[in-house]
Amino acid sequence: MASKMIFVNLPVDDLERSKSFYAALGWTVNQEFTDDNAACVVIDDNICLMLLIKPFFETFTRRPLAETTASVGSIYALALGSAQEVDDLTGAALRAGAAEEVNVDKRAQEREVGMYGRTFADPDGHQWEPFCMAVPGA
Repeated sequence: MASKMIFVNLPVDDLERSKSFYAALGWTVNQEFTDDNAACVVIDDNICLMLLIKPFFETFTRRPLAETTASVGSIYALALGSAQEVDDLTGAALRAGAAEEVNVDKRAQEREVGMYGRTFADPDGHQWEPFCMAVPGA
């Protein structure tokens, strides 16, 4: 059975800014699937972002776009291997212009269930939550 892939399509205001932001996280822009309307950002072998300028994004739906800098339409949780990876990715995001989102109640809940996570919003307001699960017995 062929492996599955996920492509997350994100509307963006400034394609160059968004490509630079995600490249600063250590992710790769696949030039083969990038043009003036869209860019493919490879997170790993099975996860890619499609950054679409808003007028192009709107050709895929009849519904209005969410204003992600003012409200949350979705949260993109990304499982990583360790708390250090979570901190490294969040640190890179903050240095590249992300805003850190902090929810004190959520942090307490995560400690209770054995998770560690952080939250940041990219320059277009898309909310990311890198996290890792605690290893039982560690």
